[in-house]
Amino acid sequence: MTKIRVAVIGCGSIAKHRHLIEYNNNPHVEIVAVCDINEARVKETAEKYHAKAYTSYEALLESENIDAVSVCLPNYLHATVSIAALNAGAHVLCEKPMATSREEAEQMIEAAERNNKKLMIGHNQRFVSSHQKARKLIEQGEVGKIYSFRTSFGHGGPEGWSADGADSWFFKKDQAFIGAMGDLGVHKADLLRYLLGEEFVEVGAFVETNAKENIDVDDNATLILKTTSGIVGTLAASWAYTAKEDNSTILYGENATLRLEDDPEYSLIVQYNNGEVVKYELDGIQSNEDGGQTTSHTIDHFVESILHDTNPLIDGEEGKKSLQVILGALESVETKRIISLEK
Repeated sequence: MTKIRVAVIGCGSIAKHRHLIEYNNNPHVEIVAVCDINEARVKETAEKYHAKAYTSYEALLESENIDAVSVCLPNYLHATVSIAALNAGAHVLCEKPMATSREEAEQMIEAAERNNKKLMIGHNQRFVSSHQKARKLIEQGEVGKIYSFRTSFGHGGPEGWSADGADSWFFKKDQAFIGAMGDLGVHKADLLRYLLGEEFVEVGAFVETNAKENIDVDDNATLILKTTSGIVGTLAASWAYTAKEDNSTILYGENATLRLEDDPEYSLIVQYNNGEVVKYELDGIQSNEDGGQTTSHTIDHFVESILHDTNPLIDGEEGKKSLQVILGALESVETKRIISLEK
C-alpha cells in the first residue's frame, strides 16, 4: 500500500499537539518533511518523526514529492503558503481562520479547483461527538424549531499554549490579523452553521482588548447573530476565562433545550419540555489541556478524503462562509452598525 506523503509547514503547538501526532498515528500516512523558520524547533521535530527539516517552505515544496500539506502557520501566511502548496500539486489542510480576507479565501479556493486538489480547513468542532449527535437530533426533528442559541469558547489565552508563550504571533496584529475572535470565535461560527444547517445573514459585535496588556488584537469578543430563518443568538470568544476553559453551546428549541459541552460529566444533555432529561456520555471534546490524549478526527478525515477522493466536510467554501461571519463582526465594530452577510 502506498502511503500519503505528508509535509507539515509550521512546527508550533497546533502541529505538535494535533497534526504531527495524528498523522503519525494514521497507518496511511508517512511524514516526509517538516518546516519552520525556527531552526532548533524544526530539527527537533524532524528527528522525532524521522522527517527532513526545512526552514523554507519554498525549498520544501520544490525539493520534495509531497501528496499533502498541513499549513500550521500564523494567520497572515495561510493563503500564501496554501496556494503555493496547491500549485505544487499537494492537497492542503489549512488551520483556521483560513485567511485574513474574503479575497484571499477565494484565491485559495480557486487554486484548489485549478489544480484539482483538496482544500480543507481545520474546523475540528464539527467532529466532536456531542456536536455530531446534536446535529442528528436537530435533523430528525427531535428539537423542533430552534429559536435561539448561545455559544462560548474561551480560555486563559495563547500564552499558556503557544510555542512562543507571551511572545506568540497570536498577539501581533500584523501576523494574527485578529485575536480571540479569529482564534476561537471562527470555530464557533463554523460549528453553529453546521448545527443549525443555516447561514448567518446578519452580525453585530462588540470587541475589546481589556484583559491583556501590550497586545494589539482583541481578547474579548461578543457577537449577536441572526440566521436565514430568524434564529438569533450570541457567540462569545475570549482569552480572559482564566480559571477554566469554556467550550459550551446551548440551543433553545421548540421541544427541547440541548446543552453541549456544558456539564463536566455529560457532553450532551437534552432537556425536553415535558420535564424528561436525557444525558449522553460521549467522547470528550478535545482541549488544549489534554496533552494530545484525544484525537480531533480532523487529520483522519482529511486523509480519508484523499484516499477515497471525496469532498472534505469543511472545504474552502465552508471555511470562507465561517470566515465571513468574523469579517462581518470586524466591520460591525468599525462602523458601529449591524452588518448584512448576504453579499
